[in-house]
Amino acid sequence: MIDLHCHSLFSDGTDAPETLALMANTLGLTALALTDHDTLDGLPRFLATQPHVQTRLLTGIELSCRFLGRELHILGLLFDAEDAAFRARIQEIRDRRCRRNDSLIARLQSLGIPISLQDVRACAPTDLISRTHFAKLLAAMGVVPTALEAHRKLIGEGSPAFVPFQELSPTEASQWIHEAGGVAIVAHPGRFAGGRFIWDEAMADLRDMGIDGFEAYYGEYGPEEQRRFLELADRLGMVPSGGSDYHGALKPGLEMGRGRGNLRIPDSALAAMENCRQGPSARAGV
Repeated sequence: MIDLHCHSLFSDGTDAPETLALMANTLGLTALALTDHDTLDGLPRFLATQPHVQTRLLTGIELSCRFLGRELHILGLLFDAEDAAFRARIQEIRDRRCRRNDSLIARLQSLGIPISLQDVRACAPTDLISRTHFAKLLAAMGVVPTALEAHRKLIGEGSPAFVPFQELSPTEASQWIHEAGGVAIVAHPGRFAGGRFIWDEAMADLRDMGIDGFEAYYGEYGPEEQRRFLELADRLGMVPSGGSDYHGALKPGLEMGRGRGNLRIPDSALAAMENCRQGPSARAGV
């Protein structure tokens, strides 16, 4: 089995990158991809663990995009992590995130919440600060009972302090990933837009934008949902990827490689992805 979607403490997970690699090896996974949100910072430590494990460690990232007026996440997999152009583009995303964080602080202060960026930094184990860390702090301050409530009532989309992130289009994301030699995959499609996307139509549009595949296997899918997405991948000629979306303690009960207990992602999914990789790489001149 493989797992092509997990997070470390460099975004919103709770485990160190090398810990994830060692866990995958203990579980007997054939391959594991680290897919932190909008950052490559955890990859050096993750990939440096390769000599100590039999699990194949793969490059990955999860990019925030905008599609049909809604947030959509695109996974980049199997790309060259040292590609200079790709690294520069990811740094620009990081700069956008910093500007968004400054605006979020101002919005929360305007609501009478005494919060500072220094306080939020104290909740983040690395330099990358996301809304996850804002939510943790707001819960710790007693502003809301839980971090989840912070997202729902204060900082999530449609909430009083929400600040939109300058997100990529799926076309931009797929182009960036392809030019770095990778494969572009829609993350957990069944979990976006509150179920309001008609995925048979939306995924065909995304395919035309350069997206290679999507997660037909996912840590929180039920059997029927998985079957439906596998059939859709086959019908559209897209790659069926998969991952647990493991976050450590942030998602209790969700295990690497197993999801909620019934996840089984076959090695053949990675083989299909590597075959697909030749097409986008050739188009991009990589």
